[in-house]
Order: sequence, then structure tokens, then C-alpha cells
Amino acid sequence: MAIARARRDSGINYWPGFVDALSTLVLGIIFLLTVFVVVQFYLTQEVSGKDTLLTRLNAQIAQLTDLLSLEKTDKLSVEEQLAQLRSNIATTENERDRYKSMYDNVGSGAASAQGKVTELTSQLDAEKRLAARTLAQVEVLSQQIAALRRQLAALEDALDVSEKKDRESQTRITDLGQRLNLALAQRVQELSRYRSDFFGRLRTILGNRPDIRIVGDRFVFQSEVFFDSGQALLNKPEGRAELDQLAAALVELERRIPGEIAWVLRVDGHTDIRPIVSAAYKSNWDLSAARAISVVQYLISKGVSPQRLVAAGFGEFQPIDPETNDAAFGRNRRIELKLTER
Repeated sequence: MAIARARRDSGINYWPGFVDALSTLVLGIIFLLTVFVVVQFYLTQEVSGKDTLLTRLNAQIAQLTDLLSLEKTDKLSVEEQLAQLRSNIATTENERDRYKSMYDNVGSGAASAQGKVTELTSQLDAEKRLAARTLAQVEVLSQQIAALRRQLAALEDALDVSEKKDRESQTRITDLGQRLNLALAQRVQELSRYRSDFFGRLRTILGNRPDIRIVGDRFVFQSEVFFDSGQALLNKPEGRAELDQLAAALVELERRIPGEIAWVLRVDGHTDIRPIVSAAYKSNWDLSAARAISVVQYLISKGVSPQRLVAAGFGEFQPIDPETNDAAFGRNRRIELKLTER
């Protein structure tokens, strides 16, 4: 037994050293865990700050989107920038989430993750500045739109005033037109009365000659009363006598009709359809015009005012008898007198 105790006393005791080593290892692990927890805390604070900044930025972007939606048609380029901005922010958020996940498993790559966080922070600052510029552009566009609306309102007011003046002018024009029509109707009635008096007097003066007829509102003289065949010279005494009486009646009529009534005596020359053979006149039209002018010139020589006379040639194109016999030809060769408005 003494031998056994001696062996126990002489043996080496390893347990205290093992306990010391184990304690040291536990302390080291606790220290590392403490460092990890501290680093995790600061990283969590940093990420939370970025979340707050992103939330504010998203709120500003939502406000910009509301403003831009009011004038979509005028702000397409701004909307494209905002869309790009949202895309960039979404990309940034994805990057943030990815690196946040990396922070949760941080270890030896903590320094690299911090660098990424710094880079993302810079990107967010840049996006914030871009959002501020976009907001300024929206404000400028809003001011321009307000100015345009003010100009449009001024133009609408001017248009209303112009339309009011136009309606007043139209009313005055209508009133003047009615008054003018009434005055013209009165003048026509007066002229009709003088025409009736004039034709009545001519009928009395000229008598019931077969070569002088009344057709409607015209006195019709056969050309043979004044002219030889194919000629436009007033060389027949009986024709000159008729025109002398006509001139005297016209001179008296000029004195009776008020000056404000615009009237003329139109002298129309007509021929038959047979072609003319004459070196002096190229066509029946020339002959009819020359005969009407001869009558007008003779009346002027007898004192009728030139302003009250009109000469017109119709050639063979206005027949009163469509037949093709000598009697019809004689009726179509004529001088017509018509008292009418100028």
C-alpha cells in the first residue's frame, strides 16, 4: 500500500493547466463575440440610416410623380428621368439588401462590405441631387404652364370682346341692309313711275306706227326707220324726227327725275342672222354696236346727258322671232330703248 501511495504522489497533475488553457480559450471566444456584436451593432445603425434616407427619397419621388402626372403631355422627358431614377433606386435597394445579407454573415469580408456601403451612400446622394434638379425642372414647367394659362385667359377675354363687337356690327349691318333695301325699293318704285310716265308720253308722241312697238318694258324701232341696209349712218329724215321727239322727252325727264336716282336709257342694237357683206363691219355684232352708238351720239347732240345713255350691240344673238323668213328677219333687225337702273 505504501508503494501505491508513493506512485500517486510521484505522478504529474495536468488538470490545472488544462483548466487554465480552456479558460483562456473561452475568454478569447467571448472577446471575439463581443467584437462581432459591436461591429454588427454599428453596421445595423448604418443600414438603418440608409433605410431612412431611402424612405425620404421615395417620399420625394412619390411627390414628384404626383406633380408630373398633372402635365404628362408636356413633361415626357422629366417622366423618363424619373423612371430612370426609380430604376436606379430599385437597383440600389437590391444592392443594399444584398449587402445587408452579407452584413448578417459578416466575418473576414466586413471591410469590403463597408466599402460597398460607402459606394451606395454616394450613389444615393447623387440620386438625391438628381431628384432635386428634377423637382426644379418641374417647378419651372409649372410656372411656364401657369403663364400660358394666363395668356390663354387673356386671349379668350379678347375673343369675347371681339365677338361682342362683331355681333353688334352684324346687327348694325342688318339694320343698314334693311334700310338700304327699303330705300332701293322706293327708288325702284319711283323709277317705275317715271318709266311709265316716259313711255306714256312716248306712246303719245310717236303714235301708233307699225314700225314702232312696245315689247314689255322696251320701245322697239325697226332698223329701217333709221338706217339703210348694212349701214350705221343716221341718214333718214323720218328717223331723225323720231329721235328729236325722243330727245326732247328725255331732256324733260332728266329735269323731273331726282338726281339721286341712278337711271340710264339703254340703246340696244340687233340684227338678223344673215351674215353681213361689208368692208366697214366685220360681223353683225359690229354693225349692231355701231347703230346703237349712232343713236346715242345723235341724242347727245340734241342735249341728252351722256351719263344717262348706254349703247350695246347684241348682233343676231337675241332674236324676238325665231323664224327664218323675211318678215322674221325684219322684226329681228331693230333698235330697242329701255329705261333702267344704272
